Amino acid sequence: MNHVFQKLQASLTRQVFLMNQTLPLFRNTPSIQLPVWSSATSSERRYHSMPTHGIGSWKYLLSKKRTQKKKKDRHQMKQIVMATDSTYGTLNVKVSGYDMTLVERYTQYVHHLCNRLRINVSLCYALPTKTTEVMLMQEHGTKMFVDAVLKTHERVVQLNSLSTTVCPVFMDVLLKHQPEGVQLSVHEHTEADFKSRFKARPELQELMSHMNQ
Repeated sequence: MNHVFQKLQASLTRQVFLMNQTLPLFRNTPSIQLPVWSSATSSERRYHSMPTHGIGSWKYLLSKKRTQKKKKDRHQMKQIVMATDSTYGTLNVKVSGYDMTLVERYTQYVHHLCNRLRINVSLCYALPTKTTEVMLMQEHGTKMFVDAVLKTHERVVQLNSLSTTVCPVFMDVLLKHQPEGVQLSVHEHTEADFKSRFKARPELQELMSHMNQ
């Protein structure tokens, strides 16, 4: 029995010695991860979300300096189209009312009608909202207090070269579909109408006047 235990002990010590020699080899060898291929991931392109840091931008390879495009001045007034014998000049179709939803919907209807009748629409913009305070006085008193605040919303559809033959039909359709509580007016475009698009800033104007003095 002692002989058998001695053989088992010798074999165990030999295995422990071999394991101690092979473990450093496994630790030093780098782990290699093989790519996983599947039908779901093969169609995805993950490199689209990775930053390129300007790689492949051909504009940096040009020797000459590129000329920068000048930005259009939005605050510059466009030239007013003059009226002729068969067409009107620049007209402003103004829609105003207290309900902003009705004003927006009716302005959209005017714009779609112009597209259906092939009327040239140059601009469609909103004017600054006007606020009106309704004051109320008590029966046996002298002080007044604010009873309600009304906000007037205005939208403008600007037309160019409206034909004199199409204008009566255009106005007839607009008046028939005009909703209640919405006002409609058509007049020629002037420089005062262009300036009314911008909100007045009296504080800035005072500072500019002090600087110019």
